[in-house]
Amino acid sequence: MKHFPRSLFARTALTLALAFIVFQAAAFWVVYRTLIVPVAERSADDLAGLIVLSAQTWVELPPQTRAAFERELARRHGLRLTTLNIGATADAPHFAFRTQIEDALSRRVGDDVILRGVPGTEAAWLDIPVGGHDLHVGFFPRRYAVKPPLAAIAVIALGTFLSLLTALFLVRRITVPLARAADAAGQVGAGELPEPLPETGPAELAELARRFNTMAAEVRALLDNRTTLLAGISHDLRTPMTRLQLNLEMLRDASSPARIDRAVADLADMNKLITGYLELARTTQAESRTRFDLAGLLEEAAVDADLPWPGAAPCMIEAGRLAVRQIVSNLIQNAQRYGGGTPVELVLECTGNLARVIVRDAGAGIPNDQLEKVFRPFYRLETSRSQATGGTGLGLAIVRQLAETNGLKVVLRNRPQGGLEAILEIRR
Repeated sequence: MKHFPRSLFARTALTLALAFIVFQAAAFWVVYRTLIVPVAERSADDLAGLIVLSAQTWVELPPQTRAAFERELARRHGLRLTTLNIGATADAPHFAFRTQIEDALSRRVGDDVILRGVPGTEAAWLDIPVGGHDLHVGFFPRRYAVKPPLAAIAVIALGTFLSLLTALFLVRRITVPLARAADAAGQVGAGELPEPLPETGPAELAELARRFNTMAAEVRALLDNRTTLLAGISHDLRTPMTRLQLNLEMLRDASSPARIDRAVADLADMNKLITGYLELARTTQAESRTRFDLAGLLEEAAVDADLPWPGAAPCMIEAGRLAVRQIVSNLIQNAQRYGGGTPVELVLECTGNLARVIVRDAGAGIPNDQLEKVFRPFYRLETSRSQATGGTGLGLAIVRQLAETNGLKVVLRNRPQGGLEAILEIRR
């Protein structure tokens, strides 16, 4: 069992080969039993009847006409009749269906008949005692023996061979892409980004390759985000920790309320950073869908952010309510922080199959080549990494991760009249 092929192609090929071999053997057996054997038995019986009838006719003929009769038998039927000893002492040459011919002759003669042969010749001979004469009758087996239907056997074998080749070709078309996907999955598991799988072939395999390529890119992005997250944690926590350590060392010499306040502020900054990291980590799991009114949720978000809300008609959707609320809140906070103090507008567009939440500001906007980059963790247009001027750089990363995990879509685009527009799309 340990040497049994383990690959899908080898196992399928072996199974198909065994199945076709069994089919061919069964088909040959059916043809042999229902066609070849009955035809051979009838042919043998006809030959036995011809021999016995010829022998009886020879006995009844006048002696002067027997020679002509013998010549006519030889010319027409290839039979030899003689009373001479032709020296048939050896076993007759072996040929197909010899047993059926001997059995048919034995039934006709009424005694066991064994075919004999003359060394160096191909004829088969038998002895028939008729009318006081011991006649020796000979015939050529190649003329009377039933030949196997080689054409039928060849057709069966060719059909089986072509069917097997076709099956192996189809199996290979399926197993080769699966083997490539398995190798690529191993590379993904090792943290590498494999070459994209060809998105060709049957629809199911093309869709599998397409989804695998998407998954591999997402895994690679997730690993990159993890690396960036760990580097960001290390970088962002180091500054407040260093300040906190310095303040604690200085408190050894003299207590100072100002130093204590700075230490408390550093701890607050650290707590804020850790909260952001935990929020980003929690976005990798999808939230259960519930049915709720999106207009009501936006009203709550507007009140919390102190935004004017003109109201909207009810818009029922099915989605993760907490995920949608956090996405909207982060987009509002991002617009308030980077909108340059301009008014922030919250808009709801609800159609038959799509709900769109739009957050607009009239600030400086974002360069077009960086509209996607700002969704990366810790990526900020303001590069000082100061908490006062740019935050942690996780707000939009959390928004994108939450949206992708929960089947939502978030895009940023610059407004023609100036400012930025963040759009959350939810399929109803």
